[in-house]
Amino acid sequence: MAEGSSIQSHGVEMLSLVEKLEDLKVGLDNDTYIDVILQSLPLSYDPYIINYNMNGLEKSIHELINMLVQYEATTQKSALAVLVGEASTSKAKGKRAGCWKRKQGKGKVVTASASAKSAPATPTEKGKGK
Repeated sequence: MAEGSSIQSHGVEMLSLVEKLEDLKVGLDNDTYIDVILQSLPLSYDPYIINYNMNGLEKSIHELINMLVQYEATTQKSALAVLVGEASTSKAKGKRAGCWKRKQGKGKVVTASASAKSAPATPTEKGKGK
């Protein structure tokens, strides 16, 4: 099966092949047919295949194909939701673009005119904290 093609048409094709094999009296069991169908799926169905094998689901071929059609429908819906979510091309405005720049030195920022007026602080004049 090609990626992106309908699972329903693929299921019908696989059912017709199973019927041909049964007409030829090949004698394969249901599990073998299920394995062949699961192996014929594209990579996008790998999560489903893993789930099927891990949970030990025992289904008929018709039930498997119905479950695959449901899986295809849900993955297409979620893919459309992702496409809608990614459609925006607006850029975020940087309200606080430069607020995290590192300041030089410690303590209060003193302008040139204020530093000329006041004398340098002595250790006794400094307050605790900042």
